[in-house]
Amino acid sequence: MSFPISPLMSPPSSEDTTGAIPKSPLATLLDAEDWRRAKAALSTALDPQGNGALVTWENPDSGHKGSFRPVGKAYPSESGICRVFLAEIDRKSDPKSIQGTACADKQGQWTIAESKPWKKI
Repeated sequence: MSFPISPLMSPPSSEDTTGAIPKSPLATLLDAEDWRRAKAALSTALDPQGNGALVTWENPDSGHKGSFRPVGKAYPSESGICRVFLAEIDRKSDPKSIQGTACADKQGQWTIAESKPWKKI
């Protein structure tokens, strides 16, 4: 099962509704295979029926890897079922930490509602 998820750190745009891949800082960091693996991990991490555990992804070809950790329980909103998450993207030379919220509509399609850089304490 797959869920379309818009790129992290990307503001909503008309491209989001057409299915095109918007240009975003994260999209430029990850190649297509990295992003495919990252999206699958994020969908698994956000699943309200899941156990709330950290979900990792790795692309041995590029050497890039990352993880997604849901924060708290999923909750209902006007946008659908939403869940906050923390993401770590390790690109060797340029690691990123991101905090965001994604929401699933009635069809179960996840969309990143907001994201921002996250500073570890």
